[in-house]
Amino acid sequence: MVISSAPRSDIKPQVRHNLCPRCEASLVSSYNEPQCLQCGYVDYSYSPPTQIGRKNLMSSSTRYVFRYIGDFPKFAETLAHVQVRRLRNRIVFGVTCPFCEDEVDMEQTSLSGRRRQTREERYRCQFGHRVSLVPRKDGSMGWR
Repeated sequence: MVISSAPRSDIKPQVRHNLCPRCEASLVSSYNEPQCLQCGYVDYSYSPPTQIGRKNLMSSSTRYVFRYIGDFPKFAETLAHVQVRRLRNRIVFGVTCPFCEDEVDMEQTSLSGRRRQTREERYRCQFGHRVSLVPRKDGSMGWR
C-alpha cells in the first residue's frame, strides 16, 4: 500500500550558499553578498555571520579631544588631544600639549597636595605648560 501526500509548503529546501541555484556553479563572495561569475546571480538574502568579540581598549578608537573646563574663559576654545597608550603593563593617557604649536607630548607628573580632585591626573610638557585631566559631573573628561 502506497500512501501519497502532497508536499508540505512550510518546509523549505536547505539552500547552500556556495552553489548557484541557477547553474550550479560556485558562488564567489564579493564585498556585500555572494554572486555567480557565470550567470550573474546574486544572493541578496545572504547575511554573513558576525562575530561578537571582546573589545580591547588598545584596538578600539582611543583618540579623544578634551575641552577646557576651568575658570578662565580665554581657554574655552582650546582643546587637548589625548590618546590611549601602553606603558609596560598598564594603559595610560598620552596627552599632547594644547599650548605648543608643534604638538609636544606631555609626561605625567605627581600631584601636589593642593587642588587634588578624585581621579585628577596632571601632565607637564618640556616647556613648562601644565594640564590636569579632570572628570566632569556627567562622566566625561575635561582639562584645566
